[in-house]
Amino acid sequence: MAKHSHRESMAALTLGALGVVYGDIGTSPLYTMKEVFGPSSHINLDPANLIGAVSVIFWGLMMVVTLKYVLLILRADNRGEGGIMALTALAAKAAGDTGKRRTALLLLGVFGAALFYGDSVITPAISVLSAVEGLEVVTPAFKPYVLPICAAVLISLFAMQRFGTAVVGKIFGPVIGVWFVVLAVAGINQIMQEPVILTALNPWHAVRFLSQQGWHVFVVVGSIVLALTGAEALYADMGHFGKRPIQFAWTTFVLPALALNYMGQGALLMRQPEAVDNPFFYLFPPALLLPAVVLATLATVIASQAVISGAFSMTKQAVQLGLLPRMAVHFTSAKEAGQIYMPEVNWVLLVAVLLAMVGFGSSSAMAAAYGIAVTITMLITTLLTFFVIRQGWKLPLPVAIVATTVFLTLDGFLVIACSLKFFQGGWFPLVLGLGIFTIMATWRRGRELLIESIRQDDPQLLPFITALSHDSIHRVSRTAVYAVANPSTVPQALMHNLKHNQVLHERNLIVTVVFHDVPWIAFDERVQLEALVPGFWKVQINYGFKNTPDVPKALELCKAQGLSINLFETSYFLSREIVVPTKGHGMGHWRESFFALMARNSGSVAGFFKLPNNCVVELGTRVQI
Repeated sequence: MAKHSHRESMAALTLGALGVVYGDIGTSPLYTMKEVFGPSSHINLDPANLIGAVSVIFWGLMMVVTLKYVLLILRADNRGEGGIMALTALAAKAAGDTGKRRTALLLLGVFGAALFYGDSVITPAISVLSAVEGLEVVTPAFKPYVLPICAAVLISLFAMQRFGTAVVGKIFGPVIGVWFVVLAVAGINQIMQEPVILTALNPWHAVRFLSQQGWHVFVVVGSIVLALTGAEALYADMGHFGKRPIQFAWTTFVLPALALNYMGQGALLMRQPEAVDNPFFYLFPPALLLPAVVLATLATVIASQAVISGAFSMTKQAVQLGLLPRMAVHFTSAKEAGQIYMPEVNWVLLVAVLLAMVGFGSSSAMAAAYGIAVTITMLITTLLTFFVIRQGWKLPLPVAIVATTVFLTLDGFLVIACSLKFFQGGWFPLVLGLGIFTIMATWRRGRELLIESIRQDDPQLLPFITALSHDSIHRVSRTAVYAVANPSTVPQALMHNLKHNQVLHERNLIVTVVFHDVPWIAFDERVQLEALVPGFWKVQINYGFKNTPDVPKALELCKAQGLSINLFETSYFLSREIVVPTKGHGMGHWRESFFALMARNSGSVAGFFKLPNNCVVELGTRVQI
């Protein structure tokens, strides 16, 4: 029975991985071959080039996805979690106490995370556009309606985010499963009519094709890389499904379906070169063309959903790591903590996606923007993996070098190839990523300056409360919780309470919430309690960057350490700092002003830490940075 249950669980996880993990890379056949042999590539549409190009795509999938991600990088899990944020934390930890190296790795990882948002904008736009453009194959009369239909689909998709993905998620796997079956069957149908395309499995054809291109090879590879976008999702979603289901789905289902479809498109173009304007949809007979467009649209919506959900998760992790201001987080499932909705992120993403779609106008124009952000993220992933292999796994230096040099060379080649499209649209995701990186760096540095300023201006905590313990100040029989960023100085809210109310509570907790660079913190490690003087305790609450902070629930854990807290008789005192930018040695004045703006508009501390609204007292203070 245990084996039967394990098989059922494995099957369910594999089906779920199909829907979430492989939606992006699974929709790449919609536009890849069209761009490889499009007018801008200047490649002759002859059998030798078709076999060569398909061979490069197939062996690119084998090298980048199968060898790099499925076999190597999926091993680099951070307590079961994957993705560039988890890998950055793992690499920084592996770097040890080498401060400069640790900082450099953190900056590298943060930049890679920032580039993810560029992918989050382009993926929905290019995927849905390429699917709906199939209507032009049905009849050219649909062409004026492609953009409005795409806009309606995307607006509906983003509008539904607030309801959560629990219901829709159940059909993700089956729909994408049908999609991959259709990819394989459509490909096999064409291969049977032109079986010579199967020679593309010989890597020699890929080598010969690339060598014949000369310096033009970078232009060609810049289009072929479209077949590899979405590879990062294998690693990013490891925590949701586990390593085995993702590996199993790729090797037994996704890779064969993609390979058959790309070879099918190559076989089709051998017989019908005129189909090059949209070879994917010409795989289908006229009677099945409209159902194929509908299925492709559903598949691209699912691929977009995965990226949008990823943006929510990435933002939540970035907030908890101190890289972004607090934002409202709505949990859309009572069972799955990972299913969240963030309104600000959702609507900013929608506006960016619509602007990108209208600005570029077609999937072919957008293809130039696609790839550069993804390949730079791939390169960063490989660099971070080197430090995990060498310092984290303690493998010999030659092994670490051999394991990553090939992939670094390949990633570098892909980055150079995509960089040639910088002025054709490649600048778009880079500018977007650099903007997000600037926001993250400004927020993190601004918080450091703010804490330094508070530390300088406020008295030290221990001498202050020691003096209070000998004072005859009136005490009330309740518990006061002072949430602070710096536990070594007196909370501003405590000083305001003494100054204006002239009372002190019987039990006073100086609470600091610390987010660590690991995904999860267990309950037995969640709270650290330290008695200071009679009536005062210092409490540190620890969370991983994937934990959901809940301070009242965490305070209940103090009972196991000898401090029982009645939450119905507890008041939460918060200090809201009003940031005043000044010219000095901190940051540039514009960055300080920008930080002050973000601080004023950041989300509620009470809401973020799940504090009861009727028990919160918020006191403001002006702080110069």
